[in-house]
Amino acid sequence: MDILDLEQIEDDIFRGRSPEDFRQRVFGGQVAGQSMVAAGRTVPVGRHVHSLHAYFIRPGDPLVPIVYTVERVRDGRSFSTRRVTAVQHGKAIFTLSASFQVPETGPEHMVEMPAAPDPESVPPTRDRFAAIFGEKVADEYERRRPFDLRHVTPMTYEAAGKPELATRESLVWLKTIGKLPDDPLLHVCLMTYASDMTLLDTVLLNHGLAWGDARTIGASLDHAMWFHRPFRADEWLLYAQESPSAGGARGLARGQVFTRTGELVVSVVQEGLVRVIGEPGEPGVLQSPFDV
Repeated sequence: MDILDLEQIEDDIFRGRSPEDFRQRVFGGQVAGQSMVAAGRTVPVGRHVHSLHAYFIRPGDPLVPIVYTVERVRDGRSFSTRRVTAVQHGKAIFTLSASFQVPETGPEHMVEMPAAPDPESVPPTRDRFAAIFGEKVADEYERRRPFDLRHVTPMTYEAAGKPELATRESLVWLKTIGKLPDDPLLHVCLMTYASDMTLLDTVLLNHGLAWGDARTIGASLDHAMWFHRPFRADEWLLYAQESPSAGGARGLARGQVFTRTGELVVSVVQEGLVRVIGEPGEPGVLQSPFDV
C-alpha cells in the first residue's frame, strides 16, 4: 500500500520509491503498478481502466526514486487515454498506455474457469520453499511477500531439472496478505503488480528451468492486460497461465484471472527475455531467489 502511494510533485508528475528488497533491479510489476496509480489519478471520476499496454525499456535502480510523467492523450465522452513514462537517471525505463471507460452495458460471455482445488487445500508457498531451501529462506520469503501465493502446479524450483514435472500450464491462487480499502483502482494496481510475479515462470516450466538455477537469465519485455469485470485483490483469484511459444531467446506467456466463483476478470499477455547459459540439458545449481 505504501509503495503504491505515489507522491505528487507537480501536475501530472509523480514520484515513487522501491521497497528495501533483495533485488538488484526494480521488480517489473512494481513499476507497472505505480504507473497505473499515476495514470488513474489524472482520470475523471467514474472512469475505470479496461486495458493497459506497457514496455520495459531499461532495468530500474531500486536505490533511486522513480519519476512518473503522465500525458493526457484524450478525454472523450466515454473513454480517457493516458500515457505514462517512468524515468530514472534522466532516461525512460518503462512506458505504459492505459485506457479508461465510463460504465456501460452490452452483450456478455466468458470462458469457464479451469478446474482447481480450493486454495485452502493447496500448501502455502512458504512451506514449499522450506522443503527446497530450508526454514531460513522460507522465513525470509514469508517476511517479504506482499501476496499469499498457492501454486496448484509445480513451482519452477520444484521442476528444475525434472522433465517429468515439465508443464505448459500453471495454476496459482493469489490474494493480498491483508484486507484492502474499497478503491477499485487500488485493486487493479495490485493485480497489475501481481500479474508479473509468476507469468514468465510458465515459459520455464516447459523446459525444466528456474530463475534460480544459476544458468537462466530473464526479464520482462512487454506486458498487456485487459480488465473485464470488477474484482477484489484481497479475495482469492485463480491465475491460469500458459506459454504457447518460445524462441529467439524470447518466451510468450498468457494468463487469465478468475474469481473464486468462476468469473473471468482479467486477461494478461507478456513476452519476456529468456536466455540459458551453458549447453542444452546441462544441469544448473539451484539457488534460492535471495541469492540470485
